[in-house]
Amino acid sequence: MQPRQPTHGWQKHLHRTLLLGLALLIGLSSALANWDFGLILGNAESRYGNLGAARQRIQAWEALIKSGTELAEQDKLSEVNRFFNRQIRFVDDSRLWKVNDYWATPIEMLVKGAGDCEDYSIAKYFTLRRLGIPSDKLRITYVKALNYNQAHMVLTYYASPSAEPLVLDNLINQIKPASQRKDLLPVYAFNAEGLYLPGSSSRKSDTKKLSRWQDILKKMRTEGFAIGEG
Repeated sequence: MQPRQPTHGWQKHLHRTLLLGLALLIGLSSALANWDFGLILGNAESRYGNLGAARQRIQAWEALIKSGTELAEQDKLSEVNRFFNRQIRFVDDSRLWKVNDYWATPIEMLVKGAGDCEDYSIAKYFTLRRLGIPSDKLRITYVKALNYNQAHMVLTYYASPSAEPLVLDNLINQIKPASQRKDLLPVYAFNAEGLYLPGSSSRKSDTKKLSRWQDILKKMRTEGFAIGEG
C-alpha cells in the first residue's frame, strides 16, 4: 500500500508556517545581532580622539552586556539600572551640551561620563533590549517629578501587558513598582512600537512620528549599532 500523499492545501499551510517561522527567526536575530565593540570604539575614537577614561566606561558596558545575557529578567533590570546609576553623574543639558534639551546616545553619555534623565533612560532601554528583553516590555516614560516640580524621564518595565510597571530611575537606585512612586506623575510613554498615554496598554501613535527618537536611532546606527527600529 502506497503512503498517502499530503494534500495541496496541507502543503500550502506547511509552506506558510515555515515562512512565518523563518521571518520570526530573522527578526529575532536582527534584534539580538552582536554589537561589534571594536567597530564602535573605533568610530568613537574617530569622532572624539583619545577616549581616555571613556574607553574603560565603554568596555565596562560591553562586559555588562556579555555577562548579563543569561541572567533572569529581574536580575538584568537590577544590573543595568545599577551600572548606569553608578557610572554616570547627572548633569543637565544646558551645562553638558549647551542646549535646553538634547537626547544623547549611550556612547555620547559614556564618553562624557555624564547625562540627564533622558540619557539614563535611553541607555538602560537599549542595553536591556540587547540583553533580550522585548521592546513591548519596556517603555521610556515621561513623568512629572512632583518633589522637584519638573519634567523627568524614567524607564518602565512590564512583566506582562497587564502587570504593574517597575520603575528604573536615576533619582533613586532601588527599582520599585509604580504604585510606590507617589512622587512621579506619568505623562506619556513610548517604545519601538509606539506612543502610549497613562493607563493605556494600546499605542496611540507611531514612534516614527517622534523625531527625537528617530534621531537617536540614526545616531546609534552611525556609531555602529545594529538596532533596527529600537
